[in-house]
Amino acid sequence: MDYTIIVLIPAMILAFYAQARVSTAYGRYSSVANRHAVTGAEAARLILDSNGLSDVPIEVVRGKLTDHYDPRKRIMRLSHEVYGGASIAAVSIAAHESGHALQHATGYKPLNVRNTIAPIVSIASNLAWPLLLLGLFTQYVGLFDIGILMFASVVLFQAVTLPVEYDASARAIEQLEGLGVIEPEERTGAKKVLSAAALTYVAAMAMAIANLLRILMMRNRS
Repeated sequence: MDYTIIVLIPAMILAFYAQARVSTAYGRYSSVANRHAVTGAEAARLILDSNGLSDVPIEVVRGKLTDHYDPRKRIMRLSHEVYGGASIAAVSIAAHESGHALQHATGYKPLNVRNTIAPIVSIASNLAWPLLLLGLFTQYVGLFDIGILMFASVVLFQAVTLPVEYDASARAIEQLEGLGVIEPEERTGAKKVLSAAALTYVAAMAMAIANLLRILMMRNRS
């Protein structure tokens, strides 16, 4: 039995908790309409236009909670529930993605770093485990160490992602209130939705760090 797996347990518990928080918050506030009956698409359009980003289109994307801003094509994509929904959850998520568009437009450095390293990290993360397993089975330490370096890039990516996501949420609340999309009493609900979503990124980083620690333990043991 590989006892190094024990280091993953706290991160796994956090990941399950984060997913439960997201499901609870989204489920609750997707059924609570915002007072002004503004849809997610309308909220996003208002935020973008008010910040000089009227040239950024908003499209519908399939799936649930698949909402994202594509910095390469400068397109915002919202899931059907968020695009047409007039709930507190819908406008909160749409505003969060708008926050990413604002970050991109203003040259927010952590976002620039994340966008720059994303393609490299994507390749490295796909190669990391095959190299680690191959190095482990062949007892070739050099190959294992390359796998460690590649996996370390995943941890770096997650570390850069955290401030990006939290800043986008802060911008979202500011824009929603400043533009009158939500009333002060709706702020709590919006913050709960965004905080729950942010926790998933904390959990992802915790899992990446735990995996890296486990890999290092395996390296020292061998």
